[in-house]
Order: sequence, then structure tokens, then C-alpha cells
Amino acid sequence: MNPDPEPERSTGLEPGGGVPPGETPPAESSLPEAGPRETHNPTKGWAKAPLTLILVLVVLIAAFFLAYALTLIL
Repeated sequence: MNPDPEPERSTGLEPGGGVPPGETPPAESSLPEAGPRETHNPTKGWAKAPLTLILVLVVLIAAFFLAYALTLIL
């Protein structure tokens, strides 16, 4: 027994097995506001403290390599 429907006996199909317009649901992009609005977790970007710590660390590492390079040259 074949589980696939026969195109000649299925409703809503055109001859040859095609589906006529209006028989399928619209695509997701054509539905306005398809999902619930997400307001409980808005994005606010980086916090000031972690960003400051990262910048200080980068400056310290750059200063270390600059001082190391100067000691090798001189």
C-alpha cells in the first residue's frame, strides 16, 4: 500500500499535481507581526564596567609590548 496520495484523486490539486493559488497558507514574511512582541529582554548594549575593564586590559597589554620592544631596541 502506497502512503502517498494519488494526484488524480486528491482534492485541491490541478491537473499534473500543481497546487492552485490560495490553497496554501501565506509565507511567513507576508504575515504582519507573526510572533509576540518581545519586551521582557530588550537589548541595551555593553555595560560600562565590562567595557572599561576590557579597554584597560587592552591598553596594559599594548603598553607591555611597547615597553618590551623598546628594551629590545635600546
